[in-house]
Amino acid sequence: MFEEERAHLQPLPITGMSYFNEVQRTVCDDSCVRIEHSSYAARPAPIGTKVLVRIFERRIEIRDLRTHARVERPGTVLLPLAERVFNPSRETRFILSQARAIGAQASRLCEMLFAIEGRVGQRKLWGIVNLARRYPHRFIDAACAAAMEQGVHSYRHVKALTERLVADALAALESGTPTPSASMLTQQHALIRSADEYGDLFAHAASSATPSLESTQP
Repeated sequence: MFEEERAHLQPLPITGMSYFNEVQRTVCDDSCVRIEHSSYAARPAPIGTKVLVRIFERRIEIRDLRTHARVERPGTVLLPLAERVFNPSRETRFILSQARAIGAQASRLCEMLFAIEGRVGQRKLWGIVNLARRYPHRFIDAACAAAMEQGVHSYRHVKALTERLVADALAALESGTPTPSASMLTQQHALIRSADEYGDLFAHAASSATPSLESTQP
C-alpha cells in the first residue's frame, strides 16, 4: 500500500503549523491598530473601520492588508514616516484644548509633540493632559516647562517631574519650610525655543495636510 502511495506524497513543510489568535480591532486616529500596547500600521484600511488581526508568535497579520514582525517592547510604533498623519483631527483639537486649560507650557509642549510626531504622538498627549485628573494644573505646567528645558519630552518624564514637584510641596507644608514655587522654574533659556516657533510649526503641519488624509478623518 505504501509503495502505491509513495508517488503521490509531497515533502513535509519546513516549519510546523503556526497557531494564532484572531481578534477584531478598530483603526485608530493615527491609522494604526493597537495590539498589546503597541501600534501597527493598518493602511489602506480607513480610520475608524474594523479589521481582523491574526496574532502569531512572531508576526502580526492584518487580514488581507499587511503583515508586521511582532514587537516585544510595549509602546513600540511600527508606522513608516511617510504614513504618519499630521493634520489635526477632532481628537487632536480636543487634546490641545485640554492642554491649554492646564497652562501655557503644557499647551506648548503638546503642540510641539504633535508637530513632531503627528497623530501617533497623541498617546503621549493623552498621558500628559490626563495628569490633570490627579494633580494641580500649576505643577503639571511647571513640569512641562522643565521637560522642555531638559530636552526630555516623554510622558513618563513629565509625570515623574510632576510627582516630584507635588511631593516637594507636600513635604514643605509638613515641615513648614518654604520652598521655591513651581511657577519659579526656568521658563526662559537658550535651549528653549519660543512659543511662536512651535505655533508656526503646528500651523504649517495643519495647513499642509493632503486631501486624502482629510478624507480619512473620522
